[in-house]
Amino acid sequence: MPRADTERDQLASLLCERSLRRGDFVLASGARSDYYIDARTTTMAGRGQLLIGRVALAALDEAGWQPQAVGGLTLGADPVAYAIAHAAAAADRTLDAFTVRKQAKQHGSGQRIEGSFQSGMNVVVCEDTITTGGSALDAVDAVEEAGGTVIGVLALVDREEGGRAAIEKRGYPVLALYTARALLMR
Repeated sequence: MPRADTERDQLASLLCERSLRRGDFVLASGARSDYYIDARTTTMAGRGQLLIGRVALAALDEAGWQPQAVGGLTLGADPVAYAIAHAAAAADRTLDAFTVRKQAKQHGSGQRIEGSFQSGMNVVVCEDTITTGGSALDAVDAVEEAGGTVIGVLALVDREEGGRAAIEKRGYPVLALYTARALLMR
């Protein structure tokens, strides 16, 4: 376990270095904030991918969650889900990823969910940052409409602004690797 703790600390440092910004920001919800977490600058970095995959896979195992696939609403969830699937493959485990489009395609197969998802699968919905919970719940709804079972929501960062409560109110457990408060205190 010491390796996972070290990687967890390294990932927190990387998030603080690359993704945490202080200033005056308007969030997607319209609320103002004196900090912003642009998780994509970490989730799309090679080192971030490596650490996210390993730390998140260990967190899923620790929680006892055994999904067949991980994914969420594009764009924020994509690199998180792909990193987890890659870490599982590196550990000789089967865990695939999928992407939920914001809207179903108007051409081809017309799917809203792309990738390794099939009806009947147990899945974990991923998110880079939870604020209101809206993106995660949109993905949850799409997965359930397509016949999947959501066993929980995994977030890289929880801003602690009501998103976790909104998701849990709908009956889904939330596993956040970090809170904004913890990152701000580093």
